[in-house]
Amino acid sequence: MEYSQKVIDHFMNPRNVGEFENADGVGTVGNEKCGDIMRFYIKVKDGVITEARFKTFGCGAAVATSSIATEMVRGKTLQEAVLISNKAVMDALDGLPAAKAHCSCLAEEALHAALRDYAQRSGVSIEGLKPAQVKDHGH
Repeated sequence: MEYSQKVIDHFMNPRNVGEFENADGVGTVGNEKCGDIMRFYIKVKDGVITEARFKTFGCGAAVATSSIATEMVRGKTLQEAVLISNKAVMDALDGLPAAKAHCSCLAEEALHAALRDYAQRSGVSIEGLKPAQVKDHGH
């Protein structure tokens, strides 16, 4: 399996690892088949994500997708954050092997779960944010 230099860099030197005690939104997703579990934390001020952190239990690709997603979402409005897709995550990492593409889906879902949590806690509506759904990413 070939990984891009960006995937290797984000796995070996993950950015924004950790959690916030008083996060504005927290999203947790997992894939039982492969054992990857991602928890995504966001801080929001005036409708903009000011901070993002993650904790991931999983393979190198899961760590890398979580790491890059925290970088991608910082400074984005809630509306912009909803548009961050698994494809955007993969593109930002210069691709993933086909067998690891599900990790980018988990990163998108963890981010969106954190956005849903924020929306519910703060009573705001985020246009384009879909309700949670159970997905089978295969492996």
